[in-house]
Amino acid sequence: MYTMSRQKGSILIEGLVSVLIFSIGILALMGMQSVAIKNASHAKYRNDAAQLANQIFSQMMVDQNNVPTYADGGGSVARQAWDVQVANTLPNGTGTIAYVDTVATPRQVTITMNWRAPDEPVGSDHQYVTTASVMRAMN
Repeated sequence: MYTMSRQKGSILIEGLVSVLIFSIGILALMGMQSVAIKNASHAKYRNDAAQLANQIFSQMMVDQNNVPTYADGGGSVARQAWDVQVANTLPNGTGTIAYVDTVATPRQVTITMNWRAPDEPVGSDHQYVTTASVMRAMN
């Protein structure tokens, strides 16, 4: 037969176990929140990179006669302003623009941006690459 003396402290143990389970659940929720914030910031950086690429490509479409000056080493004022904007918008951000005008790839522009979030180690850079053709304007 069980007596009351053998069950002393069982409520205390049940309470401690329930506090432990509750604490593990709270820690799991905090971890999920941390991952959600990190994913949202990565999505923002990808969106910013896409907008920056669209911005410089749109400028090239307007200034079709000077498209080669937008490529790396071309020295376009608009390109220099874009480089500054990339560096200010993306963390540790850099951008390159390659221009190819051959029979196989007429007036093809490749825009590449790299960035690394402040909390990431060196070597874990993210990259956004887009390629488009700048067609000649019809007169």
